[in-house]
Amino acid sequence: MITAVSLNPSIDRTIKIKQFTYGGMNRAVSTRNDASGKAVNVAITAARLDVATECVGFLYKENGRTVENRLLQAGTVCDFLWLEGRVRTNIKLLDESTGKVTEINEAGETVTEDKLEKVLALICDHAVDSDYLVLNGSLPPGCPPDFYKTIIEQVDGLSCRCVLDAEGERFTEGLKAHPFLIKPNMYELEIAIGDKIGSFEDAKRAACSFVKKGVQNVVVSMGDKGAMLVNEDGILYADKLDVHIASTVGAGDAMVAGLVTGFLGEKSYEEILAMGMAAGTASCMTEGTQLMERETYNKLLGMVKVFRL
Repeated sequence: MITAVSLNPSIDRTIKIKQFTYGGMNRAVSTRNDASGKAVNVAITAARLDVATECVGFLYKENGRTVENRLLQAGTVCDFLWLEGRVRTNIKLLDESTGKVTEINEAGETVTEDKLEKVLALICDHAVDSDYLVLNGSLPPGCPPDFYKTIIEQVDGLSCRCVLDAEGERFTEGLKAHPFLIKPNMYELEIAIGDKIGSFEDAKRAACSFVKKGVQNVVVSMGDKGAMLVNEDGILYADKLDVHIASTVGAGDAMVAGLVTGFLGEKSYEEILAMGMAAGTASCMTEGTQLMERETYNKLLGMVKVFRL
């Protein structure tokens, strides 16, 4: 069982524009709304990979059924602490002329200390019967930046392994609790080490430094430069796949789902990295936050090339 923790869900509104004009009139070619949030993306992708999955955390009464319904339709179990308010809306502006996405994300509803205590108890209850606990994405206003660290410490001693995919202080604080797996991208890696990463060797050294600090597995997603997996067993590299990119939104979350699915199935490290790469790439081939299609994933999985460095 994979448990994805959703503390700040969203509804992603993707607006496609032919050519973005800063400060001027822009007409939408198309728009779409997808119930989303990084944990939601992980849960849906894992369910599409035929893994027993649940999503737990906060949800809001005004429009939260949209999120819950998408999860249920994907075959994911849901258990939320329902609060007053509404799920935040995140705008994704896709410029067709460049393929670039500009994101405008709302902060979300403010949560109180008593609500945090309740959701922590909910998460711990589900962690008892879970194999992997995935902690990823932003935290709502009112939630301390070390909350992921608190969760990892609270479930220590249980059979579940913790996966952390976050940025900034949420990431650096969470690292102190020694999660089983982290998946920073290049930007998140630079923030974590406080320095610019100018080469593949720089990224490799940074990843190795986290292993030395007690993280068991580090996967660095490097965009068009592929991805690497670093642990005490060694260093693996997966080259990028040459495909048409429709949207990168949610691709990192899909990669996390693919990686965790591989670990859950006790695959080799080479297979695990290939599964993460195939899931992330397949997600890039869909618009908005539609995430990967299983048929596309299966096709790409056989195309991923993994090398031991």
